[in-house]
Amino acid sequence: MSLCGHLLHQDLFSACGSLQGHIHELMFHTIFSFQISVTVIEARQLVGLNMDPMVCVEIGDDKKYTSMKESTNCPYYNEYFVFDFHVPPDVMFDKIIKLSVIHSKNLLRSGTLVGTFKLDVGTIYFQPEHQFYHKWALLSDPDDITAGCKGYVKCDIAVVAKGDTIKTPHKANESDEDDIEGNLLIPEGVPAERQWARYYLKIYRAEGLPRMNQSIMANVKKAFIGENKDLVDPYVQVQFAGQKGKTSVQKSCYEPIWNEQIVFTEMFPPLCKRMKIQIRDSDKVNDVAIGTHFLDLKKISNDGDKGFLPTLGPAWVNMYGSTRTYTLMDEYQELNEGLGEGVSFRARMLISLGVEILDPSSPDITSSTEVQVEGIPNISEVVTHLFVSQTATGKIEEFFLFGSFLEATMIDRKIGDKPINFEVTIGYYGNEIDGVIKPKTKGKKGDGDEEETELIHNSSEEEMDDDGDLASVATTPPMKPVITDRNYFHLPYFERKPCIYIKSWWQDQRRRLYNANIIDNVADKLEEGLNDVQEIIKTEKAYPERRLRGVLEELSHGCKSQLFFSQFLSLANKDQNQSGRTKLDRERLKLCISEVEAIGQQAKAMRSQVKKSTVRDKLKLSQNFLQKLRFLADEPQHSVPDVFIWMISNGKRIAYARVPSKDILYSSIDEERGKECGKVKTIFLRIPGKKGFGPAGWTVQSKIEIYLWLGLNRQRKDYLSGLPNGFEENKLSRGPGLPSSPPISLTYMMKQLFQLRVHMYQARSLFAADSTGLSDPFARVFFSTQSQVTEVLAETLCPTWDQLLVFENVELFGEATELRDDPPIIVIEIYDQDTVGKADFMGRTFAKPVVKMADEHYGPPRFPPQLEYYQIYRGNCTAGEMLAAFELLQIGPNGKADLPPIDGPTDMDRGPILPVPLGIRPVLSKYRIEVLFWGLRDLKRVNLAQVDRPRVDIECAGKGVQSALIPNYRKNPNFSTLVKWFEVDLPENELLHPPLNIRVVDCRAFGRYTLVGSHAVTTLRKFIYRPSDKQANNFSTTGMDKHEQTHFPLLLLLPCTFCHITHPTTLRKYAYPTDGSGFRFLLVYAKELENEFDSFEDWLHSFNLFRGKGGDDDDQNGADEDRIVGKFKGSLCMYKVSDDMSRDMNFDSNMGMFQNIPHNDPINVLVRIYVIRATDLHPADINGKADPYIAIKLGKTEIKDKENYISKQLNPLFGKSFDVEATFPMDSTLTVSIYDWDLVGTDDLIGETKIDLENRFYSKHRATCGIACNYAIHGYNVWRDPMKPTQILAKLCKDGKLDGPHYGPGGRVKVENRVFMAPTEIEDENDEHLALTVLNHWEEIPRVGCKLVSEHVETRPLLHPDKAGIEQGRIEMWVDMFPKDMTAPGPALDISPRKPKKFELRVIIWNTDEVVLEDDDIFTGEKSSDIFVRGWLKGQQEDKQDTDVHYHSITGEGNFNWRFVYPFDYLMAEEKIVISKKESMFAWDETQYKIPARLNLQVWDADHFSADDFLGAIELDLNRFPRGAKTAKQCTIEMVTNEAEMPMVSIFKQKRIKGWWPFFLLFQGKVEAELHLLTGEEAEKSPVGEGRNEPEPLEKPNRPDIALLWFLIPFKAAKHLVCDQYRWLTIKIVTVLILLALVAVFLYNMPGYMVKKMLGA
Repeated sequence: MSLCGHLLHQDLFSACGSLQGHIHELMFHTIFSFQISVTVIEARQLVGLNMDPMVCVEIGDDKKYTSMKESTNCPYYNEYFVFDFHVPPDVMFDKIIKLSVIHSKNLLRSGTLVGTFKLDVGTIYFQPEHQFYHKWALLSDPDDITAGCKGYVKCDIAVVAKGDTIKTPHKANESDEDDIEGNLLIPEGVPAERQWARYYLKIYRAEGLPRMNQSIMANVKKAFIGENKDLVDPYVQVQFAGQKGKTSVQKSCYEPIWNEQIVFTEMFPPLCKRMKIQIRDSDKVNDVAIGTHFLDLKKISNDGDKGFLPTLGPAWVNMYGSTRTYTLMDEYQELNEGLGEGVSFRARMLISLGVEILDPSSPDITSSTEVQVEGIPNISEVVTHLFVSQTATGKIEEFFLFGSFLEATMIDRKIGDKPINFEVTIGYYGNEIDGVIKPKTKGKKGDGDEEETELIHNSSEEEMDDDGDLASVATTPPMKPVITDRNYFHLPYFERKPCIYIKSWWQDQRRRLYNANIIDNVADKLEEGLNDVQEIIKTEKAYPERRLRGVLEELSHGCKSQLFFSQFLSLANKDQNQSGRTKLDRERLKLCISEVEAIGQQAKAMRSQVKKSTVRDKLKLSQNFLQKLRFLADEPQHSVPDVFIWMISNGKRIAYARVPSKDILYSSIDEERGKECGKVKTIFLRIPGKKGFGPAGWTVQSKIEIYLWLGLNRQRKDYLSGLPNGFEENKLSRGPGLPSSPPISLTYMMKQLFQLRVHMYQARSLFAADSTGLSDPFARVFFSTQSQVTEVLAETLCPTWDQLLVFENVELFGEATELRDDPPIIVIEIYDQDTVGKADFMGRTFAKPVVKMADEHYGPPRFPPQLEYYQIYRGNCTAGEMLAAFELLQIGPNGKADLPPIDGPTDMDRGPILPVPLGIRPVLSKYRIEVLFWGLRDLKRVNLAQVDRPRVDIECAGKGVQSALIPNYRKNPNFSTLVKWFEVDLPENELLHPPLNIRVVDCRAFGRYTLVGSHAVTTLRKFIYRPSDKQANNFSTTGMDKHEQTHFPLLLLLPCTFCHITHPTTLRKYAYPTDGSGFRFLLVYAKELENEFDSFEDWLHSFNLFRGKGGDDDDQNGADEDRIVGKFKGSLCMYKVSDDMSRDMNFDSNMGMFQNIPHNDPINVLVRIYVIRATDLHPADINGKADPYIAIKLGKTEIKDKENYISKQLNPLFGKSFDVEATFPMDSTLTVSIYDWDLVGTDDLIGETKIDLENRFYSKHRATCGIACNYAIHGYNVWRDPMKPTQILAKLCKDGKLDGPHYGPGGRVKVENRVFMAPTEIEDENDEHLALTVLNHWEEIPRVGCKLVSEHVETRPLLHPDKAGIEQGRIEMWVDMFPKDMTAPGPALDISPRKPKKFELRVIIWNTDEVVLEDDDIFTGEKSSDIFVRGWLKGQQEDKQDTDVHYHSITGEGNFNWRFVYPFDYLMAEEKIVISKKESMFAWDETQYKIPARLNLQVWDADHFSADDFLGAIELDLNRFPRGAKTAKQCTIEMVTNEAEMPMVSIFKQKRIKGWWPFFLLFQGKVEAELHLLTGEEAEKSPVGEGRNEPEPLEKPNRPDIALLWFLIPFKAAKHLVCDQYRWLTIKIVTVLILLALVAVFLYNMPGYMVKKMLGA
């Protein structure tokens, strides 16, 4: 059974209360095999410059990387990764898948993170088909949430569990997939634009932590430290979306107070469902978990129109895990980690959660997503200054739990006969270790007047006074068990029933539980009704639609009436308990009311649409209502903890049961009351932890009948009212004047005597418990303290016991009417009797008897009871069905004389064994069973000896027939006598038919017989022959009216689209060119051909033979595959024997009903196998790739195409055909395998598929060679079959005894009064076209018509024997078969892969414009760039070509006239360039890559002494790129960013194109280029040179002359320095110099002038 089947499985044990709900938990405890496959296709719009990106796929701790692509922002990878896991599903679904894009990662550096995307595995698994296909993951930067989108990664992600199959979705158009926004990788319903949000998890405090060891460790610590401290250092760890946060550690504290909040920053809505909150004990060596709680965000939010963000609390959450008893090695430690159902209360924690949507534009936002831990004020300060426990989370109330053990039976004898007692706990109350803990607020009840008045109001009951001395009684007195039978004990309670009672103190949040009970009440009624409908459909009773209408009517009525209670009580509750109500309480109440109302309206609308034809569809929709109601009933904010019941033997805890507190919670209103409150409930105790789920846990540890009541202490008035009447209370004497306590035991004075009659008729499909593949089954029936067994039937999986078991004088306590309405459960266990050792457990089922009271009449409609099928379970698996009836008859005052007599068949003498009475056993009729013995196949050795002389024995209901002996199995495995028959008495009711057993024995020397294998045909209905059907379909005798003639229009004969497609799994078509008539199409089936044609078992069936013991694995199907030892081929036909059976004139009496079947003599066949390709192969090499090749095995012929392996491919295209000669029946199984070639060592098997050729060969669907859509005698369309359509049609008509075919004028052909028409274009082959028309619609022919196999390709899964149930890839192929005694077929079709065509792309870079100016001249300060252009074809980075450099461009203009030449190989059909190259220097051979045809152009600034500067780039998809602008002015960036509105061209159609295109990324610029595409032949005829070289050289560009630049530079530099940069400084210097000159002249001239003046000159 697949995991999906497990998860959708309905609750198996609806009869036994305590096992309800455990199936889901059991499933999440079981380890499964998972395979996650991720295909990284490409990335787009990566933010960054000239990147070298690679993608990292990380799941848990596993990381895998794609190759690195150079110099591109939109890399193409198409790389496939597989991750294998072997873990429980809940662990798997919580794992995070993280896709990261990293820039420039290599051996020496870790690279720069561009962006990440993450989601959990569960999100993928619960998608349709468990996958996302061709979706775009939006990348964001975890270190900068304000940065926005960092790019997109296109990928496929699929999660497969064992048994799941994944369908490849229909491939959309490339243009559709290029719509990134419309194809984001998010589940349906999640908005495309997700926002960043903060998740604030506030952790206030915890209490009730289990006491660590108080003796040894405490004494040791006391000796060293000198004081006795609490031995626990708790802290809280929270995991969410792959991140982890921790609170501080509170040293030595059993009641830690943290008052901290952990803040996560994650996208909203998150793609990770659960938050894991764990209390851990800090330790220097190893921290251990104390308890774990999972917060499901879906349950605390609503995404509807009136929805709300995730919110919780402040509220207490309860944590469950291993027992509270401290041991150094805790064997149940994994329960504390959250794996599996907790077996004891561990702690409770006060938390709250809030979510705030962030505004990235806000300036005060922190951009990192790192987890933050902050302190918060105490909750009492937040809410009020009163006590926390009384206000913030609700008023503390005293709760009272009462229980009475009425019966303890089926106690496993392995436990031993030491005294046994039961312990009941609720939270940390009732546990022997913890003792009685009263809250600190207990003594402060006078906090408000309200409580005092309540106490006074209830003072009429003396127990209700505040009596601190009243102790709890949580355990029953130890009692020595008494033997029931060889497997089980019971406790001798008899009239005296022990009781327990516990007082506990909790916040009064009963309203949450009441609301859950109201919804559960509606859901329970709905589930019961839906189960009824399913049973009616299964047993084919009349009018299931009426019952479904009634169920929907009841649902709509229930939703309306429960709504009234909800609204009324919620209003009352608002006033009563305002303090403890949270936002989530209010929002959930609104949600529940609106959802329940909507369900009611939908159910009412659906009721009128239920008809007989739609009942199954409406049943599925009704199941959705049930799921929604169960979801609403699951309360995320906890209240009173669950109740645990432990069975203790000699002080050791043996087995437990967990009872949800809401189920036993009392309310005065019926709808709010728990469904088990004040009722006697049957509970099965089980072993805790993992052991409870394996074979050890299949044995019932104990079955108890217990009465439970939980409510407020002041509501105790009627807590005993639900017990069976007729008891006296035994109380502890408290002394005079003290109030009496609740009873510690009850003594029953009233009891009823009954007789139980168990009518065990038969069982079928039981578990194979012996090595022979059979069992020796007997049934053991338990009721109350008695048990009885049926007789042992040897070597069968389908025993017919036909036995009545009578249980005399069964004592049941209580009132007779109560027992009639709710009788105790009967347990039936099936065992395999072994000659040595103990009997093996084979399965268990439960039943409730029909009760007849002494004063009731024994007659219809209730009596005698009808035989019914009961499903048998072995652990988690179904293990057969049991047909039985049960009646419980009250023994009245007159004793057994009043009981109805037992009327058994008179002709049976079985000693003391009573047969099933006549009124109950089925009415029998005489049937004849005819058996077609065809042959045996693939028989394995038995006890190391080969099977040589096998025989088949058929047995049904004690009668049978033997086949002829096969004298030499290896020479010819077919039988010489084909048909034999036998007569047998079988029930009239077909549902009660016993199985038919097929056994194969090997007849060895000295008269020895060895069982080879067996098969049980559990249902014979498909083999029943009904003569009326034949009359209805026998058109040949009745003839046809003229109005019934079918005329097929011309459209049906056109090729291509109008081929008849039989099944929705036909998902796509192959096309290949025909001789001028367009394209010819092949149907491609997404599954095996057998799926389309019912395994080709139209008349010849294959029955797998089993041998060996059944597996103890939960996956029974996987275990059964290992037990298959061969196949029996044949068929069955059964019919009632009557005198008036009409026989055909040509009836062959030797063949019985199997007329006109072919002979089974050996036949030589040419088998032609076409293998097209394999997809998604499992990697077999360390590098994550494989080197696959094909291996074919048929009989003794083995072909290994090792020389033609395909290097490093997981999606290899083979295009091979193989011819193998075979002889049927010896060579009937074809095995096609894919192996991984290894240079050293043996080659590894990747996967294989097996095909039964014989069934195909003999099938009426004619699977030998597919029928084409049209007939052609040459070209690709050539007719492959040696027989022409006319010959095939003539043979079919002859074999089916049909009239025709009659070919008429005007393109008409008549077959059996049906006329078909076809076009008459080709005169010479007209009849062939007409015949082909009939063949393509052969299913329209009456009586013998069936769908013929069309020309096709089938997709088969590849499986590996060591990895059962998980696909290792798929193979696309087809098989043709041609008998050697007929005309030889033509040569095989050539399906070799298309050869890529050689092309040459010539790119002329004419000019650039507006390129950004990157350089500043040091001297002149001018902006300039030294521009050059680089180009290459994607995938051919090593063939980069650069233009020369246009130096010193000061306008951004560059002139080049430079030619790039790129030769490449191209596949037109796939639109991919094909590149073959070695991955590395160490690679053995070349690897072929197929990548999209994309031209990359980049513009750079050349630098002499530093790295060149990147200025911009453009990538053109040569199949679809924007048409170039005519002028530079018309060229804008919108040409690239707004492609949807731009005219697009393809170079493969246009051949030559010239224009301007924009460079983009962070800079701007434009390039004028000319693209010219030539084929390889054209390029050879007209060669050109690269750059400006010959031949056909280009002119040199007209660039500004820079020859005198060196001469002019000094003048320019001086001008720049003087006039621009240092103008004012120059003026100042010149002024100062002039002044200095003047002063100097003055000083120079002044002496002479003064002398002249003095001398008077």
